[in-house]
Amino acid sequence: MLRVDNLRLAPLPPLSFEIAEGECLAVEGASGSGKTRLLRALADLDPVEGLVFLDGAERDEVPAPQWRQLVRYVAAEPGWWSDTPRGGFAADVADTERFRRQLAHVGLEPGDLDCNLAQLSTGERLRLAFVRALQGEPKVLLLDEPTASLDGASAALIEEQIRYQLYAGRTVVLATHDLALSQRLSHARLRLPKPRGPGADSGAAGGA
Repeated sequence: MLRVDNLRLAPLPPLSFEIAEGECLAVEGASGSGKTRLLRALADLDPVEGLVFLDGAERDEVPAPQWRQLVRYVAAEPGWWSDTPRGGFAADVADTERFRRQLAHVGLEPGDLDCNLAQLSTGERLRLAFVRALQGEPKVLLLDEPTASLDGASAALIEEQIRYQLYAGRTVVLATHDLALSQRLSHARLRLPKPRGPGADSGAAGGA
């Protein structure tokens, strides 16, 4: 279970909620309302006041690299640190049948790993980042607009895989502008208020 107590992301009011294994929380709100900042805070990527627990362990009690393996953040514009996607995957993972099935489930092929990232479409990079997030068996997936840049067919594949992750017992926090997607996948919904004034989140942390 992921539990959040009194998390403070100004100018939002303190946030508290719980999400059980196999459940999805949809975080909704206008651009700049803080959706991306909330996901990054849950992943321990940005400092924030408040408590975040996973299966009873508080975030600050777990080494940051270990926490980020368990609570995996997928940005709306994922970063890559190599010329081809293969550099983002461990060699002993990329050659397994299970990994090839994961690629196929989102409409990709093993050969896509060796394409120059600049030659891949935004949708292909997003789907590769989704598969990358599944490696290492995370308990929580934090998905920032996972279908926003995809065509209808690719978005349907990702939605199906999110549903499968829920069936597998993973917790999903989904930040989205797509209310229909939110309604289809979520067990609970958190609506963030519209930003007000110059102190509001500009979206610079990731464009929520």
